[in-house]
Amino acid sequence: MSTVLVIGASRGIGLELVRQYREAGDRVIATARDDAGLQRLRALDAHALKVDVTDPASVSGLAWQLDGEKLDVALYVAGVYTTAGATTPPTREEFDRTLHTNVLGAMQAIPQVAPLVEAAGGKFAFITSGMGRIGGVGSSFGWTYRVSKAALNMAVVAAQHDYPQAILVALSPGWVRTDMGGPGAPLAVSDSVAAIRKTIASLKAQHKGAFLDHDGREFESW
Repeated sequence: MSTVLVIGASRGIGLELVRQYREAGDRVIATARDDAGLQRLRALDAHALKVDVTDPASVSGLAWQLDGEKLDVALYVAGVYTTAGATTPPTREEFDRTLHTNVLGAMQAIPQVAPLVEAAGGKFAFITSGMGRIGGVGSSFGWTYRVSKAALNMAVVAAQHDYPQAILVALSPGWVRTDMGGPGAPLAVSDSVAAIRKTIASLKAQHKGAFLDHDGREFESW
């Protein structure tokens, strides 16, 4: 039995990760930002922690809530999507919400969680997006989101150097039918998560700091 931490598990991909890991018999610790999310996690028999990744004070309390844990797998799943292009500058509120959720929450979580992953020789995956690639950008659509995910990808690469006994990866879930991906997306949440779990299980030392698709293929450029 492995111990798994899922940060940002109120719904969607995060909640499905909890469901599948619990179904496989693993012990799961998971975070939600509100009481409704906590209730959904408890219904899956996960150990639920209240953490709001948009609130630095909330994220900074993660370490003491995890005191003494050794984590075989940790996942940072929290994310928010924005659609405007570069002809429309983001409002300060939109920029702060996107960057806090997608990047700064992860950067706060890393020094609290990565040592616990190292202690187990485990794996720490950050859910990113193919839109975070710097090379091959075809348009500015969703540019605040693109910028945030590119920053997250860079943060993962940088952090890997400080935690060499863990495997840190940025992992795209693909285009998934969530509230962000929309009903026309080709991937069901359950299929994406099944592939993510398989990819995480197969990670080796050579994948440290890598940017991977949900099925384990490495993206060609950042």
